[in-house]
Amino acid sequence: MSDLSIFPVTRRWPAADPGKLQLYSLPTPNGVKVSIMLEEVGVPYEPHLVDIGKNESWTPEYLSLNPNGKIPAIIDPDGPGGKPIALFESGAILIYLAEKTGKLLPADPALRYETIQWVFFQMAAVGPMFGQVGYFFKFAGKEIEDKRPLERYRAESQRLLGVLEERLTGRTWIMGDVYTIADVSLLGWVRNLIGFYGAGELVHYEKLKHVPAWLERGLARPAVQRGLEIPKRNPA
Repeated sequence: MSDLSIFPVTRRWPAADPGKLQLYSLPTPNGVKVSIMLEEVGVPYEPHLVDIGKNESWTPEYLSLNPNGKIPAIIDPDGPGGKPIALFESGAILIYLAEKTGKLLPADPALRYETIQWVFFQMAAVGPMFGQVGYFFKFAGKEIEDKRPLERYRAESQRLLGVLEERLTGRTWIMGDVYTIADVSLLGWVRNLIGFYGAGELVHYEKLKHVPAWLERGLARPAVQRGLEIPKRNPA
């Protein structure tokens, strides 16, 4: 049996089965990327809820795993060379799991890098911009009298949706007929923008054709449906 005691995070979130991959997360747009991926590729794992509302990601135990204090993060007891590996940053975890399992990432080198560039597009643009829209439209930022910040992020989010709309023209998935980690990285964020943030009308989502159809296809996948609810949130 794998010994994960070298990782301080396991003192706060003990592993019931140290032989399984350990997921430390919360079902946010970033968190569900990894839970969806794990459900898609079938790697046995054990989820641990890290309640960011209670600042659990800033505890010493969690910071020992991710010094940036963000979810998600993983410990894989069966990492490269059979040795345990700890990883944070959801995009890096998606690539790691894709390469570990040989799934959801094309083997052809050119297509592989094309897929990864769309994951980076989500990480560098979609996530930060949609997140700012959520702050300024739904949360504390809506109380700011100066509406220029909201307009800036609204306009950029609308532009990014336009990029996705163009990319999905004539395609079932981001990479064409093949569902990949590019789709996994983006589904939760688009869903959150129009759902949890309630910003669909703000960014004129109703004018899009291909993005809504892609989102509907993605959300219909059983693995996506399961991953969106993992880890289970604590009762209110």
